[in-house]
Amino acid sequence: MSGTFLGTPAFPAAARAALEDSQLRRNLAHATSTIRTKRGNVVGEVDDWEQLRLAGEAIKNRVLRHLPDYLEQLERSLTAAGATVHWARDAAEANAVVVDIARRHGTDEVVKVKSMATQEIDLNSALEAAGIHAWETDLAELIVQLGDDLPSHILVPAIHRNRAEIREIFLREMGRAGRAAPADLTDEPARLAAAAREHLREKFLRAKVAVSGANFAVAETGTLTVVESEGNGRMCLTLPEVLVSVVGIEKVLPTFQDLDVMLQLLPRSSTGERMNPYTSTWTGVTPGDGPQEVHVVLLDNGRTDVLADSTGRQALRCIRCSACLNVCPVYERTGGHAYGSVYPGPIGAILTPQLRGVGTDPQTDSLPYASSLCGACFEVCPVRIDIPEVLVHLRAEVVDAHRKASRVPSVQDVAMKAASWTLSSAARTGAAERVAGIGGKLAGRLGRTAPGGRSILGAVPGPASAWSDSRDVPVPAAESFREWWTRTDGGRSRSDNTDGGRSRNDDTDGGRSRNDDTDGGRRNGDGA
Repeated sequence: MSGTFLGTPAFPAAARAALEDSQLRRNLAHATSTIRTKRGNVVGEVDDWEQLRLAGEAIKNRVLRHLPDYLEQLERSLTAAGATVHWARDAAEANAVVVDIARRHGTDEVVKVKSMATQEIDLNSALEAAGIHAWETDLAELIVQLGDDLPSHILVPAIHRNRAEIREIFLREMGRAGRAAPADLTDEPARLAAAAREHLREKFLRAKVAVSGANFAVAETGTLTVVESEGNGRMCLTLPEVLVSVVGIEKVLPTFQDLDVMLQLLPRSSTGERMNPYTSTWTGVTPGDGPQEVHVVLLDNGRTDVLADSTGRQALRCIRCSACLNVCPVYERTGGHAYGSVYPGPIGAILTPQLRGVGTDPQTDSLPYASSLCGACFEVCPVRIDIPEVLVHLRAEVVDAHRKASRVPSVQDVAMKAASWTLSSAARTGAAERVAGIGGKLAGRLGRTAPGGRSILGAVPGPASAWSDSRDVPVPAAESFREWWTRTDGGRSRSDNTDGGRSRNDDTDGGRSRNDDTDGGRRNGDGA
């Protein structure tokens, strides 16, 4: 079983530790740049890519506007196809359903298709507590599980590991969980994949129960879809007698035609491929073919709360492609572990706080700030989620939550109220400007000159010290705007632009006028 994110520190502390790991940074830089390049190539082949993005956005928006109706239609379609539908309000209810099904079939192990939803509810831990082993079959998830590690990426959970590290994990851990790795195993990708294939095959052949997620669920037919690159998922979906699929309620699509759009957007945005090597679809139970008992757990777990937020609900459009992670300069340098969630990167920075709620956990509250707001994530999102907009929205929610929870106003609150009181009165504003001018004259003697000739102060003591640690604090102007306006008649007076107390267009310059009749006692232009 892999570890959990419990106890992960707030993002700034976790990111600082990640930045000190040079091997991690090299692994991430290589992997993300490779995926970015592949994505750019296949997206560039599509003349109407932006139209596809707009279509994907429109489909998901229609789903969110009519979500109850489509979910009820999906339930009817699934039931008609022979599946059993379960509704789960939270992780506890979803886990209880899966554990109960496994127990009823007398099994002590299940095989799993890679699934973000089951990671979100920590299903593996719930199964382990019930004495049931959950075996991950996706290659990257297997690496994470054997290494008692945590996933670091939505698409490539072991992106933080290189080939040499994977070889050591296989040699050390495979024998404890089943078929051991060959003693002569090298770090060649083909040899590593072969070792994983042999290790997993015996698990596929003996498993009675499989657990999956779903990339999409089509309401009109009850068809679930999983896309993957290795074929392990298809083994899970066809060999066991019982299949349980845990599906977030936002994964529903109205029609098969809508699925066509998504299957063009997802592979190009995720793996940089025109289509996924394996696209598996199943509709309930087919007598004599595949699992003969099919269960679908429709998971809420905070999604209806997200839906109620008119700005934040666009996060539910996410199709888990991970394109935003691969272009994010913050993610590329820190990796996914620093986010403390199964949803890392930009999408995790907006989805996790909404699912968990803000104002109670410092780690969760730090996530909306884990961004430079550069906007690269929006540019590559196949369903046009405006992640920067939601980040700013959530930052405001975090501030408001702490303001309501604290009885003592913060220094920032006090400063803002003082500024509001001052600026709401012309007289008070004028008085403040005069005081600032006096302060500027005094501070000018203590300041230093920055590049460009600006006068700046050093570190500011007291509550403002954190602000000044990362910013240049300018020396207040010796003359206020009001004073300048009065002196220059709004910039129209020739007495403007003084230098050393003398106007550049003044009547005299060092006792001599530039346009005076004499220059040093001689007339300008005089030959004498």
